[in-house]
Amino acid sequence: MKVLFVCLGNICRSPLAEAMFRQILTDKDLDQLVSVDSAATSTEEEGNPPYPGIRRIMRKYHLDDRGHVSRPLNRHDFLTSDLIIGMDDMNLVNIRAMAPSQALDKIHGIYDLIPTLKGQSIPDPWYTHQFQATYDALQLALPSWLDYVAKQVR
Repeated sequence: MKVLFVCLGNICRSPLAEAMFRQILTDKDLDQLVSVDSAATSTEEEGNPPYPGIRRIMRKYHLDDRGHVSRPLNRHDFLTSDLIIGMDDMNLVNIRAMAPSQALDKIHGIYDLIPTLKGQSIPDPWYTHQFQATYDALQLALPSWLDYVAKQVR
């Protein structure tokens, strides 16, 4: 199974989600069954590393960015990913606009599995500079995705 996290620039939310999810997959011995990646809906940051505030959060929580560089979402992602998870409404609109029709059912919002938060977004910390809040929001959302993925692969 492949999980892909997507945000606007692939330098804040999605690479942090990728690193966090990879770590929890490893902790639950699911890393051999599930791969995780991230991408951007734009090309604005293509080739750039995670934003400095996100790198600080990754260091604080001992998360490995694996030399991450931003890359745009592409057609191959739609064909190979089982779950494509966007961070906010604008990301979801853009992802769906790019998606071939057969991939639309793979696209989800970050909080879609939490009934009380479904439809809400994780604000872009590039604008808010709330990097810890981004980590905390992902810490809330990702366990539901882990449970979902674990049921699919076991």
